[in-house]
Amino acid sequence: MNATRIVIHRAGSYEQLRVESHPAPRPKAGEVAIDVKATGVNYADVIVRMGLYASAKELVGWPITPGFEVAGVVRELGEGVTDLEVGDRVVAGLLFGGYASAVVAPRRQVWRLPDALSFEEGAGIPAVYLTGWFALHFLAHPRRGDRVLVHSAAGGVGSVLVQMAKRLGCEVTGVVGRAEKVDVARELGCDHVIDKSSEDLWARAKAISARGFDVVLDANGVETLAKSYAHLRPAGKLVVYGFATMMPKTGGKPSYPKLALDWLRTPRFNPLDLTNQSKSVLAFNLSYLFDRMDLLGEAMEDVLAWIARGELKPPATTTYPLDQVAEAHRHIESGKSTGKLILIP
Repeated sequence: MNATRIVIHRAGSYEQLRVESHPAPRPKAGEVAIDVKATGVNYADVIVRMGLYASAKELVGWPITPGFEVAGVVRELGEGVTDLEVGDRVVAGLLFGGYASAVVAPRRQVWRLPDALSFEEGAGIPAVYLTGWFALHFLAHPRRGDRVLVHSAAGGVGSVLVQMAKRLGCEVTGVVGRAEKVDVARELGCDHVIDKSSEDLWARAKAISARGFDVVLDANGVETLAKSYAHLRPAGKLVVYGFATMMPKTGGKPSYPKLALDWLRTPRFNPLDLTNQSKSVLAFNLSYLFDRMDLLGEAMEDVLAWIARGELKPPATTTYPLDQVAEAHRHIESGKSTGKLILIP
Protein backbone atom coordinates (compact mmCIF):
# COMPACT_ATOMS: atom_id res chain seq x y z
CA MET A 1 0.00 0.00 0.00
CA ASN A 2 1.30 3.42 -0.96
CA ALA A 3 0.56 6.76 0.67
CA THR A 4 0.65 10.29 -0.69
CA ARG A 5 2.70 12.86 1.13
CA ILE A 6 4.16 16.33 0.67
CA VAL A 7 7.95 16.27 0.66
CA ILE A 8 10.34 19.24 0.83
CA HIS A 9 13.84 18.40 -0.42
CA ARG A 10 15.43 21.78 0.18
CA ALA A 11 14.54 25.20 1.53
CA GLY A 12 12.58 27.50 -0.72
CA SER A 13 9.23 28.83 -1.79
CA TYR A 14 6.03 27.03 -2.78
CA GLU A 15 7.63 25.05 -5.60
CA GLN A 16 9.45 22.99 -2.98
CA LEU A 17 6.14 21.44 -1.80
CA ARG A 18 6.20 18.26 -3.88
CA VAL A 19 3.48 15.61 -3.96
CA GLU A 20 5.08 12.15 -3.80
CA SER A 21 3.98 8.55 -3.37
CA HIS A 22 5.75 6.38 -0.81
CA PRO A 23 5.01 3.07 0.93
CA ALA A 24 2.55 3.59 3.77
CA PRO A 25 4.37 3.42 7.12
CA ARG A 26 3.87 0.37 9.34
CA PRO A 27 3.68 0.71 13.13
CA LYS A 28 6.41 -0.56 15.42
CA ALA A 29 5.77 -1.67 18.99
CA GLY A 30 3.84 0.98 20.89
CA GLU A 31 2.79 2.84 17.71
CA VAL A 32 -0.46 3.48 15.87
CA ALA A 33 -0.85 3.64 12.08
CA ILE A 34 -3.50 6.15 10.99
CA ASP A 35 -5.27 6.68 7.67
CA VAL A 36 -5.36 10.47 7.62
CA LYS A 37 -8.63 12.24 6.86
CA ALA A 38 -7.47 15.79 7.66
CA THR A 39 -4.20 17.57 8.49
CA GLY A 40 -3.75 20.91 10.25
CA VAL A 41 -1.66 23.69 8.69
CA ASN A 42 0.36 25.94 10.99
CA TYR A 43 2.56 28.96 10.40
CA ALA A 44 5.45 26.86 11.69
CA ASP A 45 5.07 24.67 8.58
CA VAL A 46 5.86 27.72 6.44
CA ILE A 47 9.04 28.33 8.41
CA VAL A 48 9.97 24.66 8.01
CA ARG A 49 9.63 25.06 4.23
CA MET A 50 11.87 28.14 4.30
CA GLY A 51 14.55 26.16 6.14
CA LEU A 52 14.40 28.38 9.22
CA TYR A 53 12.70 26.14 11.77
CA ALA A 54 15.39 25.08 14.22
CA SER A 55 13.88 21.82 15.44
CA ALA A 56 13.18 20.64 11.88
CA LYS A 57 16.84 21.15 10.97
CA GLU A 58 18.12 19.58 14.17
CA LEU A 59 15.77 16.62 14.44
CA VAL A 60 14.95 15.72 10.80
CA GLY A 61 16.88 17.62 8.14
CA TRP A 62 16.17 17.27 4.39
CA PRO A 63 14.01 15.85 2.94
CA ILE A 64 11.16 16.57 5.33
CA THR A 65 7.38 16.22 5.37
CA PRO A 66 5.90 19.04 7.49
CA GLY A 67 2.81 18.79 9.65
CA PHE A 68 2.25 18.61 13.40
CA GLU A 69 -1.33 17.32 13.62
CA VAL A 70 -3.73 14.92 11.94
CA ALA A 71 -7.12 13.33 12.44
CA GLY A 72 -8.14 10.04 10.92
CA VAL A 73 -8.94 6.37 11.43
CA VAL A 74 -6.75 3.71 13.03
CA ARG A 75 -5.46 1.39 10.27
CA GLU A 76 -3.10 -0.85 12.23
CA LEU A 77 -1.84 -1.22 15.79
CA GLY A 78 1.72 -1.93 16.83
CA GLU A 79 2.60 -4.59 19.34
CA GLY A 80 1.50 -3.69 22.85
CA VAL A 81 -1.23 -1.22 21.88
CA THR A 82 -4.39 -2.76 23.32
CA ASP A 83 -6.60 0.21 24.23
CA LEU A 84 -7.48 1.20 20.64
CA GLU A 85 -9.09 -0.75 17.82
CA VAL A 86 -8.76 -0.67 14.05
CA GLY A 87 -11.38 1.79 12.76
CA ASP A 88 -11.33 4.09 15.81
CA ARG A 89 -11.54 7.81 15.06
CA VAL A 90 -8.46 9.52 16.49
CA VAL A 91 -6.44 12.73 16.54
CA ALA A 92 -2.65 12.74 16.78
CA GLY A 93 0.10 15.23 17.51
CA LEU A 94 3.25 14.66 15.46
CA LEU A 95 6.81 15.88 15.42
CA PHE A 96 6.59 16.58 11.65
CA GLY A 97 5.24 14.22 8.97
CA GLY A 98 1.55 15.13 9.01
CA TYR A 99 1.15 16.29 5.39
CA ALA A 100 0.35 12.75 4.26
CA SER A 101 -2.49 10.31 3.64
CA ALA A 102 -1.05 7.83 6.16
CA VAL A 103 1.11 8.35 9.25
CA VAL A 104 2.45 6.48 12.27
CA ALA A 105 2.50 8.00 15.76
CA PRO A 106 3.50 6.80 19.24
CA ARG A 107 0.42 5.72 21.21
CA ARG A 108 1.04 8.44 23.82
CA GLN A 109 0.55 11.06 21.07
CA VAL A 110 -2.81 9.69 19.91
CA TRP A 111 -6.19 10.51 21.44
CA ARG A 112 -9.73 9.43 20.66
CA LEU A 113 -11.60 12.00 18.59
CA PRO A 114 -14.90 12.93 20.29
CA ASP A 115 -17.94 11.87 18.27
CA ALA A 116 -19.21 15.44 18.08
CA LEU A 117 -16.10 16.65 16.23
CA SER A 118 -15.45 16.27 12.52
CA PHE A 119 -12.08 15.12 11.25
CA GLU A 120 -11.43 18.68 10.05
CA GLU A 121 -12.13 20.11 13.50
CA GLY A 122 -10.03 17.42 15.16
CA ALA A 123 -7.04 18.06 12.92
CA GLY A 124 -7.12 21.71 13.92
CA ILE A 125 -6.80 21.00 17.64
CA PRO A 126 -3.37 19.70 18.74
CA ALA A 127 -0.91 22.42 17.72
CA VAL A 128 -2.90 25.53 18.57
CA TYR A 129 -4.74 24.20 21.62
CA LEU A 130 -1.60 22.68 23.14
CA THR A 131 0.18 25.99 22.51
CA GLY A 132 -2.64 27.90 24.17
CA TRP A 133 -2.79 25.52 27.13
CA PHE A 134 0.97 25.66 27.71
CA ALA A 135 1.10 29.46 27.40
CA LEU A 136 -1.76 30.13 29.80
CA HIS A 137 -2.13 27.14 32.09
CA PHE A 138 1.51 26.14 32.51
CA LEU A 139 3.37 29.44 32.15
CA ALA A 140 1.14 32.47 32.77
CA HIS A 141 -1.42 31.19 35.30
CA PRO A 142 -3.73 34.23 35.06
CA ARG A 143 -6.22 34.78 37.86
CA ARG A 144 -9.89 35.59 37.52
CA GLY A 145 -10.24 39.28 36.67
CA ASP A 146 -6.71 39.62 35.27
CA ARG A 147 -6.28 41.77 32.19
CA VAL A 148 -4.88 39.78 29.27
CA LEU A 149 -3.76 41.14 25.90
CA VAL A 150 -3.65 38.69 22.98
CA HIS A 151 -1.87 39.61 19.74
CA SER A 152 -3.25 38.11 16.50
CA ALA A 153 -6.46 37.35 18.36
CA ALA A 154 -8.39 36.07 15.33
CA GLY A 155 -5.69 33.65 14.17
CA GLY A 156 -5.21 29.99 15.04
CA VAL A 157 -3.42 30.24 18.40
CA GLY A 158 -4.84 33.68 19.17
CA SER A 159 -8.43 32.49 18.91
CA VAL A 160 -7.65 29.69 21.36
CA LEU A 161 -5.91 32.03 23.80
CA VAL A 162 -8.92 34.35 23.80
CA GLN A 163 -11.30 31.50 24.60
CA MET A 164 -9.06 30.00 27.27
CA ALA A 165 -8.51 33.35 28.97
CA LYS A 166 -12.25 34.04 28.99
CA ARG A 167 -12.86 30.56 30.40
CA LEU A 168 -10.56 31.53 33.29
CA GLY A 169 -12.57 34.70 33.93
CA CYS A 170 -10.06 37.20 32.52
CA GLU A 171 -10.76 40.52 30.83
CA VAL A 172 -9.39 40.02 27.31
CA THR A 173 -8.12 42.61 24.85
CA GLY A 174 -7.56 41.18 21.37
CA VAL A 175 -5.33 42.77 18.75
CA VAL A 176 -6.07 42.20 15.06
CA GLY A 177 -4.43 43.51 11.92
CA ARG A 178 -7.42 43.88 9.61
CA ALA A 179 -10.87 45.43 9.94
CA GLU A 180 -12.60 42.22 8.82
CA LYS A 181 -11.10 40.39 11.83
CA VAL A 182 -12.66 42.69 14.43
CA ASP A 183 -16.00 40.87 14.48
CA VAL A 184 -14.24 37.49 14.57
CA ALA A 185 -12.33 38.54 17.69
CA ARG A 186 -15.50 39.85 19.34
CA GLU A 187 -17.37 36.63 18.60
CA LEU A 188 -14.55 34.68 20.25
CA GLY A 189 -15.20 36.63 23.45
CA CYS A 190 -12.83 39.63 23.45
CA ASP A 191 -13.96 42.38 25.80
CA HIS A 192 -11.97 44.92 23.76
CA VAL A 193 -10.64 44.68 20.20
CA ILE A 194 -7.83 46.84 18.82
CA ASP A 195 -7.57 47.03 15.02
CA LYS A 196 -3.97 48.12 14.57
CA SER A 197 -4.56 48.79 10.87
CA SER A 198 -6.76 51.77 11.74
CA GLU A 199 -5.78 52.90 15.25
CA ASP A 200 -2.68 53.34 17.36
CA LEU A 201 -2.21 49.97 19.04
CA TRP A 202 -0.42 51.14 22.15
CA ALA A 203 -2.39 54.34 22.69
CA ARG A 204 -5.58 52.28 22.65
CA ALA A 205 -4.02 49.63 24.92
CA LYS A 206 -3.10 52.39 27.38
CA ALA A 207 -6.67 53.71 27.27
CA ILE A 208 -8.05 50.23 27.96
CA SER A 209 -5.70 49.50 30.87
CA ALA A 210 -3.79 52.51 32.11
CA ARG A 211 -1.99 50.43 34.76
CA GLY A 212 -0.88 47.84 32.22
CA PHE A 213 -1.76 44.20 31.60
CA ASP A 214 -1.26 41.16 33.79
CA VAL A 215 -0.45 38.92 30.81
CA VAL A 216 0.54 39.71 27.22
CA LEU A 217 0.75 36.85 24.70
CA ASP A 218 2.95 37.71 21.74
CA ALA A 219 4.02 35.72 18.66
CA ASN A 220 4.91 38.79 16.59
CA GLY A 221 8.54 39.17 17.54
CA VAL A 222 10.47 42.38 17.06
CA GLU A 223 7.50 44.47 15.93
CA THR A 224 5.78 44.39 19.31
CA LEU A 225 7.94 42.64 21.94
CA ALA A 226 9.47 45.74 23.54
CA LYS A 227 6.15 47.53 23.94
CA SER A 228 4.37 44.35 24.98
CA TYR A 229 6.83 44.19 27.86
CA ALA A 230 6.52 47.92 28.58
CA HIS A 231 2.73 47.58 28.90
CA LEU A 232 2.92 44.93 31.62
CA ARG A 233 1.92 46.01 35.10
CA PRO A 234 4.16 44.98 38.04
CA ALA A 235 4.02 41.17 38.42
CA GLY A 236 2.97 40.96 34.77
CA LYS A 237 4.07 38.20 32.42
CA LEU A 238 5.03 38.41 28.75
CA VAL A 239 4.66 35.02 27.01
CA VAL A 240 6.57 34.69 23.73
CA TYR A 241 5.82 31.82 21.35
CA GLY A 242 6.79 33.06 17.88
CA PHE A 243 8.39 35.74 15.70
CA ALA A 244 5.96 36.11 12.80
CA THR A 245 6.86 39.67 11.82
CA MET A 246 10.34 38.54 10.80
CA MET A 247 8.76 36.47 8.00
CA PRO A 248 7.44 37.64 4.59
CA LYS A 249 3.71 37.97 3.90
CA THR A 250 4.10 37.34 0.15
CA GLY A 251 6.54 35.55 -2.11
CA GLY A 252 7.27 32.57 0.10
CA LYS A 253 10.95 33.37 0.69
CA PRO A 254 12.57 35.22 3.60
CA SER A 255 14.63 38.37 3.19
CA TYR A 256 17.92 37.54 4.86
CA PRO A 257 18.93 41.21 5.30
CA LYS A 258 15.57 41.81 7.05
CA LEU A 259 16.07 38.72 9.20
CA ALA A 260 19.49 39.97 10.26
CA LEU A 261 18.19 43.47 11.02
CA ASP A 262 15.22 42.12 12.97
CA TRP A 263 17.51 39.84 14.94
CA LEU A 264 19.59 42.86 15.92
CA ARG A 265 16.44 44.83 16.83
CA THR A 266 14.94 42.05 18.96
CA PRO A 267 14.83 43.15 22.62
CA ARG A 268 17.24 41.57 25.08
CA PHE A 269 15.74 41.41 28.56
CA ASN A 270 18.22 42.11 31.35
CA PRO A 271 17.69 39.99 34.50
CA LEU A 272 18.49 43.02 36.67
CA ASP A 273 15.75 45.03 34.97
CA LEU A 274 13.31 42.11 35.21
CA THR A 275 13.99 41.87 38.91
CA ASN A 276 13.66 45.57 39.65
CA GLN A 277 10.54 45.94 37.52
CA SER A 278 9.02 42.72 38.90
CA LYS A 279 8.05 41.49 35.45
CA SER A 280 8.62 38.13 33.76
CA VAL A 281 9.38 37.01 30.19
CA LEU A 282 8.41 33.41 29.45
CA ALA A 283 8.93 31.58 26.15
CA PHE A 284 8.60 28.18 24.52
CA ASN A 285 8.55 26.25 21.24
CA LEU A 286 6.05 23.39 21.28
CA SER A 287 8.15 21.22 18.95
CA TYR A 288 10.84 20.96 21.63
CA LEU A 289 8.33 19.67 24.20
CA PHE A 290 7.48 16.28 22.70
CA ASP A 291 9.64 14.59 25.33
CA ARG A 292 7.25 16.10 27.92
CA MET A 293 4.17 14.11 27.02
CA ASP A 294 3.36 14.12 30.73
CA LEU A 295 2.47 17.78 30.17
CA LEU A 296 1.13 17.61 26.62
CA GLY A 297 -0.97 14.55 27.39
CA GLU A 298 -2.57 16.34 30.32
CA ALA A 299 -3.13 19.35 28.09
CA MET A 300 -4.94 17.38 25.36
CA GLU A 301 -7.14 15.62 27.90
CA ASP A 302 -8.11 19.00 29.36
CA VAL A 303 -8.74 20.53 25.94
CA LEU A 304 -10.88 17.67 24.61
CA ALA A 305 -12.92 17.66 27.83
CA TRP A 306 -13.47 21.43 27.67
CA ILE A 307 -14.56 21.20 24.02
CA ALA A 308 -16.90 18.29 24.82
CA ARG A 309 -18.51 20.37 27.60
CA GLY A 310 -18.88 23.41 25.33
CA GLU A 311 -16.40 25.50 27.33
CA LEU A 312 -14.21 25.93 24.24
CA LYS A 313 -15.35 26.02 20.63
CA PRO A 314 -13.80 23.66 18.10
CA PRO A 315 -11.72 25.60 15.59
CA ALA A 316 -13.35 27.25 12.59
CA THR A 317 -11.78 25.61 9.53
CA THR A 318 -10.98 26.37 5.91
CA THR A 319 -10.08 23.31 3.84
CA TYR A 320 -7.75 22.66 0.90
CA PRO A 321 -7.01 19.43 -1.00
CA LEU A 322 -3.58 18.10 -0.10
CA ASP A 323 -2.26 18.82 -3.59
CA GLN A 324 -3.19 22.51 -3.12
CA VAL A 325 -0.89 22.85 -0.13
CA ALA A 326 0.90 25.80 -1.76
CA GLU A 327 -2.36 27.79 -1.72
CA ALA A 328 -2.80 27.01 1.97
CA HIS A 329 0.73 28.26 2.64
CA ARG A 330 0.08 31.46 0.68
CA HIS A 331 -3.09 32.03 2.68
CA ILE A 332 -1.54 31.57 6.12
CA GLU A 333 1.50 33.69 5.17
CA SER A 334 -0.71 36.56 3.98
CA GLY A 335 -2.07 37.28 7.44
CA LYS A 336 -5.63 37.15 6.05
CA SER A 337 -6.57 33.77 7.49
CA THR A 338 -8.76 33.23 10.54
CA GLY A 339 -9.18 30.02 12.50
CA LYS A 340 -7.45 26.90 11.13
CA LEU A 341 -6.45 25.87 7.61
CA ILE A 342 -6.88 22.15 6.95
CA LEU A 343 -5.49 19.86 4.22
CA ILE A 344 -7.64 16.95 2.99
CA PRO A 345 -5.66 14.01 1.53
